[in-house]
Amino acid sequence: MFPRLWGNPVSDPVPAGSLAENGCGKFNSVDDKTLTWLKEKLRVTHVWYTGVIRHATTEDFPGCESSAPAIVKGRAGSPYAITDYFDVNPYLADNPYNRLIEFESLLKRTHTAGLKAIIDFVPNHVSRDYGKVGQIHRPSSGVLGEKDDCSYHWRPENDFYYYPGQALVLTDNGQYYENPAKASGNRFSPAPEKNDWYETIRLNYCDFHTPTWDRMLEIVRYWCLKGVDGFRCDMVEMVPWQFMKWLIAGIKAEFPDVIFIAEVYQKDLYRLYIEEVGFDLLYDKSGLYDTLRAIVDGNGPAKGITWNWQFLGDLQPRMLNFLENHDEQRFASDFFGKNPLKAAAPLCAGLLLNDAPYMIYSGQEVGEPGMDKEGFSGLDGRTTIFDWWSVASLRSLYAYIHEGEGLTSKEKKVLGMYEDILALAGDPQIEGSGTYDLGYCQTRDNGFDPDRHFAFLRGGNSNARLFVCDFSDEDAAMDIMIPADALAYMGINKKETLKLSVSIRAFGYSVLPV
Repeated sequence: MFPRLWGNPVSDPVPAGSLAENGCGKFNSVDDKTLTWLKEKLRVTHVWYTGVIRHATTEDFPGCESSAPAIVKGRAGSPYAITDYFDVNPYLADNPYNRLIEFESLLKRTHTAGLKAIIDFVPNHVSRDYGKVGQIHRPSSGVLGEKDDCSYHWRPENDFYYYPGQALVLTDNGQYYENPAKASGNRFSPAPEKNDWYETIRLNYCDFHTPTWDRMLEIVRYWCLKGVDGFRCDMVEMVPWQFMKWLIAGIKAEFPDVIFIAEVYQKDLYRLYIEEVGFDLLYDKSGLYDTLRAIVDGNGPAKGITWNWQFLGDLQPRMLNFLENHDEQRFASDFFGKNPLKAAAPLCAGLLLNDAPYMIYSGQEVGEPGMDKEGFSGLDGRTTIFDWWSVASLRSLYAYIHEGEGLTSKEKKVLGMYEDILALAGDPQIEGSGTYDLGYCQTRDNGFDPDRHFAFLRGGNSNARLFVCDFSDEDAAMDIMIPADALAYMGINKKETLKLSVSIRAFGYSVLPV
């Protein structure tokens, strides 16, 4: 959930508009009704509140002056260009002076609803003006960068990297005085390009203990003490894994139930980040997400799902699977699935094939298309994280939750599809049960196309069920063969191959008792 968007009532936002013109959601918009609905209707267990920590923006607030437009993406700013790790965004509070109190109230509401709260930890980079736009908390380990000797490009005691004798040059992004220039979040250069993370500066960790390590531990501990239950750790492959291992161990020694989720993309490093570093969950973007997207786009076979889980092996339960997130294009956008109802097959396969946790991006459950041209983001199939904006489908969903009406007939149909599949995932006869991929024993002669169809078993004994997904644009009829070894694995005492006839709608799924 992106709180900046949730509960914003403005019905006619202006592209590249100001906060006054376009409004924004508030911490208090995430109220008891919202949280109860998430838990009871979508069976949510955790809410990841994105964009909570104070970041660079072009808006002024008491004690939090605006950042220079040249180092802010959009008018609202990137939630990953942090200006104060110990603060929250004043624009999310009804009373900016009480913003931390209002955030703590949100945490309390979340816990009272039986949910847990996750926020971002951004270890790789901060805003170019970090520490210069009002700090409300004086960390015992010191403010990042204040003790740096900027006459060095690199020294282990420094928090940042510098280019002595060279001023910052921002290509096509306006003017911002910084001398010496600091290395940007994704590029070692005093002249980042317009497509770089020019609004950020990169932290210096080293692969051994430095003062920067202590400062970052203090940040995470600060939020744990406030009651945060977990952290989605941004771009962890860009910081030394030794640091993350040390940080996670230190936090878990004091807060054993706090979870850490890693945004990682190199599949060959998955085992390192789970077994050596100690992350609880990893994004499986480069695995299951990319596989499902390729299938939907017609660029990969459905049997790629089998290849993915075989590659992961025993790591599969430690993945965080998804079909959408804030970085990726919306499924219903013109750039991806186009029709949100086509999400049934990839949702079924991604959510029900195994017990890995599953993430839903706010608005996905009603088919948000991400086709607004909001300003900085442009028309890209994503929901902006850089602009002040109001999303029509989120307004409709907010009204539906609070007033019982507001959704269009199509949005209701999409929501019903999600509720049905999520209910299956929460079925105690399926949840925690075994799974068996049946793709290897199907033939085209029986109507099964391994490029467009996927079949598997879930459950056990008398509760086993057959799931078949159709990724094609045609209705399908087929006979699914379930061999004796699959039946035995699921606890079904039959010694002969079982044949079940299945009919599926295009882009849909079918569930049959075995």
